Amino acid sequence: MMNSETSAAPSPVPPIAPAVAAVPAGTVPGPVRNWAGNQTFRAGALHRPASAEALAALVAGAGERRVRVLGSGHSFNRIADVDAPDDLLVSLGALDPLVEVDAAARTVRVGAGVRYAELARVLDTHGLALPTMASLPHISVAGSVATGTHGSGDAVGSLATQVRSVELLTAGGDVRVLSREADGERFAGAVVALGALGVVTALTLDAVPAFRVRQDVFTDLALDTVAARFDAITGAAHSVSLFTDWKEPRFGQVWLKRTDLGAPDFPWAAPATEPVHPVPGMDATACTPQLGAVGPWHERLPHFRPEFTPSNGAEIQSEYLVARADAVAALRAVAGVRERIAPALQISEVRTVAADNLWLSPAYGRDTVALHFTWVPDAERVRTACGVLETALAPFAPRPHWGKVSTVPARELRGRWERMDDFADLAREFDPRGRFANEAVREVLGR
Repeated sequence: MMNSETSAAPSPVPPIAPAVAAVPAGTVPGPVRNWAGNQTFRAGALHRPASAEALAALVAGAGERRVRVLGSGHSFNRIADVDAPDDLLVSLGALDPLVEVDAAARTVRVGAGVRYAELARVLDTHGLALPTMASLPHISVAGSVATGTHGSGDAVGSLATQVRSVELLTAGGDVRVLSREADGERFAGAVVALGALGVVTALTLDAVPAFRVRQDVFTDLALDTVAARFDAITGAAHSVSLFTDWKEPRFGQVWLKRTDLGAPDFPWAAPATEPVHPVPGMDATACTPQLGAVGPWHERLPHFRPEFTPSNGAEIQSEYLVARADAVAALRAVAGVRERIAPALQISEVRTVAADNLWLSPAYGRDTVALHFTWVPDAERVRTACGVLETALAPFAPRPHWGKVSTVPARELRGRWERMDDFADLAREFDPRGRFANEAVREVLGR
């Protein structure tokens, strides 16, 4: 429930994933699909408990069945899936939207089913903000944290770095709390956890004073210029995104989100003269205001407005995260295969993420550059394109996003996260019978 400090209820956010949102509490018969429609989950039904007590009873009564939690459905692989039709696929979207703000401490306790647009509106009324947001404000807080989802910014970590405590419902029905202050290394293993430790019921996040952001878009930036001026370009704003369709070795758009509200000094490309959508030819109405428009942080940091569904879901996504030191070489490698991937590509985005110490974070231990690919909705063409990309990027040992499509074998992934064995031990401690692990998680953990 909202506490007295958050008496104003957040504005409603339209559903992104019709299969999992805007339906009543209870059990919803399948089939259950993700937002993009490229995954039909194995579960025979979606369980939507109406209270914390109902959730605890559902988990405790699962017996030997596996339990997985589905967030906003904005994953593109089987990371959220169950193994069998009688396993329990659970949505927390019917729980009360818990948002408890402690303005003095600059923290917020948020229920796992709350989405970022809802959270941001409440925080802003208290003069607080999150330092970064993903491109979509529609996604759930807990799902985004669990998979290491991120925004962009040289000095800004992933969304998971905002977490200061995690509340976990275990298979035995008890709630365990791990915090940054009290649990140190174990906490670092429990934040980006792929749902393998238990059901995350709430998170406490750090907040910062609210701020305003100016958004500008520049066009037609050559890859050679990016290679020569990479640090200057990605450091030109609080958040920088570079977009290309890879038909040519150049970036059609550069989005700058600046906390310095003056006109940006960006001599390498021309300013856009009208609002644009990241995907050329698409209507920009769904995008956040551009052309130097200044506004609240939560209305500029995402690329898309929460009151619009940004696309019809006709896409598949992949993302590969490389060490920042390898960024230019990795971009050159992608350019070397651009003619082979461009026919299956709608748009590619390049972002930067600061290093963190969260064991399964794609930015663990290294400043990172994220190479994101939004593909056409054709699974076989995407699989082929991913294979081409992964071969080209292999020298850089990229870490794929946990919720997006990749063909990198699980045995290779295990070697790309130095703390994977430690995480496997933590998962055995919290879930010795493996009730919260699915096939995808077991493959990665080698269980």
